[in-house]
Amino acid sequence: MNQPKEKSLSLSDQVAIELREDIIGGRLLPGMPLTESELVNAYNASRNTVREALHQLGREGLTSYVRNKGVMVRRMGIDDVRDIFNVRRTLELQAIAASKPLREYQSDLMLEAIEAAQLAQDRENWQAFGTHSLRFHQHIVGLLRSPLFDEFFTQVAAQMRLVFSSAPSEENFQKPWLERDRQIHDLLAEGNKKAAEEAMSSYLNDSETVLLDILASTPKP
Repeated sequence: MNQPKEKSLSLSDQVAIELREDIIGGRLLPGMPLTESELVNAYNASRNTVREALHQLGREGLTSYVRNKGVMVRRMGIDDVRDIFNVRRTLELQAIAASKPLREYQSDLMLEAIEAAQLAQDRENWQAFGTHSLRFHQHIVGLLRSPLFDEFFTQVAAQMRLVFSSAPSEENFQKPWLERDRQIHDLLAEGNKKAAEEAMSSYLNDSETVLLDILASTPKP
């Protein structure tokens, strides 16, 4: 994935990036408060800088303002999940369809994410597993070689991480996907784009169905 050059980023952009990565990493969960004073101390930044970063995350659908409580990490709903998967189908299937033969470095990035997910599974660290699975799909979108799509999909990945947190048992939700990620990589490595696209389409359909079922059966807090 192409990352934006940090030297061109404002301090509020950098704070937003770190908060977004904390969401993707599963360190910030839905409903957690994001207190300005604590963030000011954590990042040695002004209140205006922190406020601007929180506004940015709000525009990305990652935070929400709750009356009498302040800014909190957002809880995702059924409509959010449907929208996220519409975006994922558009980007990930297009990335596979338009991809050229997989280069070694592209394969290596995907395999690193798969191997990290395998290690997390062996250690029963399902939080880390979900993060590495998302990294794999970020590398799929990276096949488009578009920094703008890479940046946008990072926001989508952060929203997905919040959806994962809705599962009563992240272990039960995450377990089936590792071998399917591996299958998609192997098909791409073999140059079988059609089969890889079909495997990805099936993966996304099944993942969406499971998550919608989870949200439909989970009581609202």
